[in-house]
Amino acid sequence: MASMEHIAVIGEAVADAFLPGGEAGGGDGLRLAVRAGGGPANTAVALARLGTPARFLGRLSDGPFGRLLRHHLVSSGVDVSGCVDAPENATLAVTAIDAAGQAGYDFYAGGTADWQWTRAELAARRPDAAACVHTGSLALVLPPGGPLIEDLLTEVRDSTTISIDPNVRPGMVPAADYRARLGRWTRLADVVRLSEEDLAHLAPGKRAETVCDAWHRDGVRLVVVTRGQAGVTASLDGRRVSVDAPPVEVVDTVGAGDAFMAGLLHAFRHGGFLGGRLEALTEADLERALGFATGVAAETCRVPGADPPWAERLDPAVRALSMPGRA
Repeated sequence: MASMEHIAVIGEAVADAFLPGGEAGGGDGLRLAVRAGGGPANTAVALARLGTPARFLGRLSDGPFGRLLRHHLVSSGVDVSGCVDAPENATLAVTAIDAAGQAGYDFYAGGTADWQWTRAELAARRPDAAACVHTGSLALVLPPGGPLIEDLLTEVRDSTTISIDPNVRPGMVPAADYRARLGRWTRLADVVRLSEEDLAHLAPGKRAETVCDAWHRDGVRLVVVTRGQAGVTASLDGRRVSVDAPPVEVVDTVGAGDAFMAGLLHAFRHGGFLGGRLEALTEADLERALGFATGVAAETCRVPGADPPWAERLDPAVRALSMPGRA
């Protein structure tokens, strides 16, 4: 049984099949290196490795990819007691990394396990005891499960902090589908994290400040926009806070945004801010938490794939930023 101090993460766990550098296919075959991934699963793993009790609510296949994903979660310390043993196949993403370390994805996801939530499955795993429920990505936008997850968030919102990371994948789901659901997400969420690319898809042609203010009116307390090596900008009820990204030699950026989200929620939990509407969070608290989260994301960029750091691997100065009070 997870403690009341845990963070519940709902969403997909995806097998990431990486193309070696420069590999384009053709010839006699195609070599792939398969690693565990999926935005929500990455966040759960990063939370657990940082020391926050994390419970993952997902639908895991019993095939070879599903067993890989389950092992990765469990070996990282994630509670998987809320997972469904799914009869469907696992989702596969073939991932190519460009010269700048950015990833491109081809998804093989038709009818796969991650999206097939039923109302009964979610009701049996309702995360009432969680200090925070984090979700987003494809699991929140794809039917039939996405609308059911939205309903679950509505049911538990009075007792927990709600965090959403849209993690837009326009190559698989049209951006218009995300925009059609966005209004409900911003009426449910206390925290929304998105990249600059996500922002361009969700609110084309609009300035970040305009979008933040509109979402605040919907009820989002905190909007965080990550900008890669340019750092991060956040808006807490209209008060803007920016933090630079630490310098890092990037291997690839796979999972960096997910690790950032875990770092942010981990710092909020240590500060005692989760469980409600972030009422006690100040700009100074937010700046420290953002500094910690960017440090976690930077460490993830140093290694291939979604392999977020364990707490002991972090620089002590970064670790100190996750603690309440002054560093």
